[in-house]
Amino acid sequence: MDKKRILFLFSDTGGGHRAATNAIIEGLELGHPGEFDCTMVDFLKYYSPRPWSFAPEIYQPLSHASAVWKMSYEAANSSSRSKAANRLAYPMLKKGARRMLAEHPADMVVSVHPMANWVLPRAMRHHPVPFVTVVTDMVSTHAFWYSNLADLIIVPTPEARNRGIRLGINPARFQVIGQPVSPIFGELTASKSELRQELGWDQKATVVLLVGGGDGMGPMRRVAKAINKAELPVTLVVVCGRNKDLRQELEAVDWRIPHQLLGFTDEMPRLMKASDIFLTKAGPGSISEAFISGLPIIMYACLPGQEEGNVDYVLDGQAGLWAPDRRAVVDALSYLIDDPIARVGMTAASKGLARPDAARQIGDALVAQLAAGCSHLPEGCDPED
Repeated sequence: MDKKRILFLFSDTGGGHRAATNAIIEGLELGHPGEFDCTMVDFLKYYSPRPWSFAPEIYQPLSHASAVWKMSYEAANSSSRSKAANRLAYPMLKKGARRMLAEHPADMVVSVHPMANWVLPRAMRHHPVPFVTVVTDMVSTHAFWYSNLADLIIVPTPEARNRGIRLGINPARFQVIGQPVSPIFGELTASKSELRQELGWDQKATVVLLVGGGDGMGPMRRVAKAINKAELPVTLVVVCGRNKDLRQELEAVDWRIPHQLLGFTDEMPRLMKASDIFLTKAGPGSISEAFISGLPIIMYACLPGQEEGNVDYVLDGQAGLWAPDRRAVVDALSYLIDDPIARVGMTAASKGLARPDAARQIGDALVAQLAAGCSHLPEGCDPED
């Protein structure tokens, strides 16, 4: 029997969309081995005209400029403004979208990026296959994520579903499943002690894992230096990702505490399970991985608008602390070091929020929608090109 073809739309505007897409594909293969031929396409970079094609290059410097990012994020973040923006963009984007569909014929199209969810279903008027959106922002979801043109919208939290309903989306379109992260996080069977032995870490040390996404984003250098200056009784493991400048700068630090500096790594499941405390910007993927790993979370930064709701989600769930400056990070770490009962409580709360099977369940939902077929075109598609 021929494999069914699924086209996944993402863009490297940050590392989260690619990571989420890879996780969904892993989950799909676990639940339905050998049944699907999956293709990932960065539709902004390769099938969109300027300025959209520059989005992957623009994203990182733009996201570092907090005021500019918040203004651009909020500019179209309502039902009326998002629809207006998409109507204006569609004439410029439809040609590339149709070329992409012709070059990557598929039995289903899955969007894992907010910019695809209105343009692509319209461009698919002559390609009547199911269109599914997988929302990869946890709580503070942008209006671009939501369109009644989608056959199914998979969201990570009830808050994301409620946001879509307030924007006028048919409630029947939604499934609340969870954030797609690699199934490996939930399948790791080795104990913390075994992993520490493999990693060469002190069994008795309080290990703090500091991350900033695959690109080493956020004020990681300031956070790492502050922890070192405070000479806290911890071992600090810093994952610098692809940020070579960050790693070189930290290598030149006069270190007063045990530490390890890593570049980009595929070992995050093992590193997280072997650690005691997780220091991160408030990205949805990192937070969800920490939940599965049962780690207390200290969030030191967030993207304005986009990640602010993630901070509240962790705080409301009593799984972590918000520490938006260096002094607050040191204070939060000192609190968790000095109060093991608080740390145990946050560990339990973190585990309680985990959805380790989300990627596999999303794969099952895609298979079910593929069997149900396409329904989005009759309801919402504008017949005018």
